[in-house]
Amino acid sequence: MPAAGWLDVAIADIRLPDGRQIDHHVVVYPYPAVGVLVVRPKDGAVLLLWRHRFTTDSQGWEIPAGRMEEGETPAQAGARETLEETGWRPGPLRELIAYHPLNGTARQTFHVLRADGADYVGEPVDAYESDRVEWVPAADLAGHVRAGRVTNGLALTALLHHLAFPES
Repeated sequence: MPAAGWLDVAIADIRLPDGRQIDHHVVVYPYPAVGVLVVRPKDGAVLLLWRHRFTTDSQGWEIPAGRMEEGETPAQAGARETLEETGWRPGPLRELIAYHPLNGTARQTFHVLRADGADYVGEPVDAYESDRVEWVPAADLAGHVRAGRVTNGLALTALLHHLAFPES
């Protein structure tokens, strides 16, 4: 369902398992989102962005991410977003997981992809989106999560998946 904006709010008429019928507010995101976990093969470092988010007035590490444009596959969107936000062109992408981040109130799908390696192309086109882009050592990832320096849901999901299943 293409939409002109970033989101819409709708009321759905639903029937609960006990038979009651209620109105339920739903936030509808018309485009799925994609995030890319880029892992450097030689040492396991992960390409991350340090960002400030005004909506929560928070800062933290994030993976390259964004919405999929109409007609894009997750891999096409992931490659585009990674290059735009970091200046690095990711290697071949494969999907790790897809999930619904707020399935009780929102209609949205997040795709988490992985690339083993990337080639530096130049300064990121969307450099204004982050304070810095870094290859964060593999040994530091769990510490950043534990210390609360990764609060973005898409990045947190990708990094925890990677820490739990490093060979996937």
